[in-house]
Amino acid sequence: MMYDASVQALSVLGVSAAVTGNNVANMNTPGFKASRADLASGPGDQGVRVAAITPDDTPGPLVPEGGRLTEGSNTDLVRELTTLMGTETAYGANAAVIQTGQELSGAILDLIV
Repeated sequence: MMYDASVQALSVLGVSAAVTGNNVANMNTPGFKASRADLASGPGDQGVRVAAITPDDTPGPLVPEGGRLTEGSNTDLVRELTTLMGTETAYGANAAVIQTGQELSGAILDLIV
């Protein structure tokens, strides 16, 4: 299939979006550590894969809880939304490659028939 790398990318970008969503969902959880989906080239330098999901060990800000200060989440909403915008753009681009491939396949079949 001529668009295997784009199909693979959609799956990987889905994982990246899920990690970002988890970070945003837990941004108000005391002590929560945000994670990052680290991406790398796929096998044979073709496509993309999730190399690792790594936690960010940066300490969160001190926040009041029950009359004392405790460490809050280290989730940076601006960074998360910026990451999500890049993921959305890449997802759309790979979806367009798949759609174009399907349209070309249909056009070729129409020529043959």
